[in-house]
Amino acid sequence: MSKKALGKGIGALLNTTKPEAGLQASLSVEIDRIRTNPDQPRKHFSEAGLNELAASIKEKGVIQPILVEQNPDQSYTLIAGERRFRAAKLAGLAVIPVLIRSFNEIEKLEIALVENIQREDLTPIEEAAAYDSLLKLSGVNQDELAAHLGKNRSTIANSLRLLKLPEEMKAALDQREISAGHARAILSVNGKDAQASLFHAIHEKGLSVREAEALAQKMNTGGGKKGKKPGSGTLSLPGRIPELEELKQKLIEKLGTKVEFKGTLSEGKIEISYFSPDDLERIYEILFP
Repeated sequence: MSKKALGKGIGALLNTTKPEAGLQASLSVEIDRIRTNPDQPRKHFSEAGLNELAASIKEKGVIQPILVEQNPDQSYTLIAGERRFRAAKLAGLAVIPVLIRSFNEIEKLEIALVENIQREDLTPIEEAAAYDSLLKLSGVNQDELAAHLGKNRSTIANSLRLLKLPEEMKAALDQREISAGHARAILSVNGKDAQASLFHAIHEKGLSVREAEALAQKMNTGGGKKGKKPGSGTLSLPGRIPELEELKQKLIEKLGTKVEFKGTLSEGKIEISYFSPDDLERIYEILFP
């Protein structure tokens, strides 16, 4: 696949301060002529937050214009500012200030992604899906995308791994019923049945992330069930030594995979798991950039 250039950066694309020569300043458009973007990464909007913003808009109006693209039928497609747009409709506004610009598909997705990431509004699944779409549309690799968005490569790699979750678990993560930390603990477990067991334990017992990680490790090392015989292997240190538990957690977050410490306090080994050739290459690139 040939690589397509990523956009110019959110500031240059939005250009909401000083319009360049040939670009229109903001103008008012009938709100009913604006359509939402079906490719918007963000799918969930807080009702309470929208009502609060609507109350502010009723009092002060829409201070920052939304970003739109004009369609051939003289309607408009919303590119950025959907939260303001929805709140303005709730507030009963008939018109809304807009900036009219033209973008390619990559720029549209990038603007929507960066706008929401900066506000930390996306769910983990929405963010992962947006990264995946940008990678597929642009043809760049994870390093290039990370540099362009100002993210660590491991952040993007760990985010993308969430898309490997079964649909039921992705839905729970998308609804914020479990956290990204819980999801990483689930992904660290070997086997779909074991992953499902851990997910239901988290859901039903309200396990914390640390408790979920401890249970995941127990499941992977036998834990009294089928597998390794308890006590037949080396001692699993995390969960017993606070310093090693903290280090293990940092490695899991950095590498986005299962990490285990085995041995004694004075000597032992670290096991880093990978689950495909691509996963191995990803971990290698993180360790040896």
